[in-house]
Amino acid sequence: MFTYPIDEQTYLKRLEPTDTFELFTLISESMEHLQEWLPLIGKNKRQEDTEAFIKSSLNQMSENNGFQAGIWHQGKIAGVIGFHYINWSNRTTSIGYWLGDSFEGNGLMTKACRAMIDYAFEVWRLNRVEIRAAEENDRSRAIPERLGFKQEGTIRQAELLKEEYVDHIVYGLLAEEWDKQPLSPI
Repeated sequence: MFTYPIDEQTYLKRLEPTDTFELFTLISESMEHLQEWLPLIGKNKRQEDTEAFIKSSLNQMSENNGFQAGIWHQGKIAGVIGFHYINWSNRTTSIGYWLGDSFEGNGLMTKACRAMIDYAFEVWRLNRVEIRAAEENDRSRAIPERLGFKQEGTIRQAELLKEEYVDHIVYGLLAEEWDKQPLSPI
């Protein structure tokens, strides 16, 4: 089982079927908040939907194409972070993430992203990590900016949110830049 410590109170753990109820509860409690930027999460209406997501993430891991992990804080699941895919030919990946609304504002996602970036560069020896966020999603965009990613461009009308197309800002980070990154508090 994949677990990755972040600090004394927080760790990442591969999602397992036994996490279904707790993850479904977190999604349900945060649904209004999450749907603002993640409209597909609205399809998660039953525990079976959450279980299907977890099973697909286990399949993703078994195919060596990334994974999804729960962010566990003080014994509770706080959110999810994962690699969308692994492009082994070009040694690249992208990260996606979300937190339950009651866990925001404590630096958890920045710490979780830092751990995933370390894993991508140190364990898998990848060359590039990318994060994309809707242009108006300031909280999500702050994370790659805080972690030293370079803003590389805009993908126009990349996603349909609330009946309107929104632009995505693309952030990239190279392994050589991460190695030079000064350690800073979160």
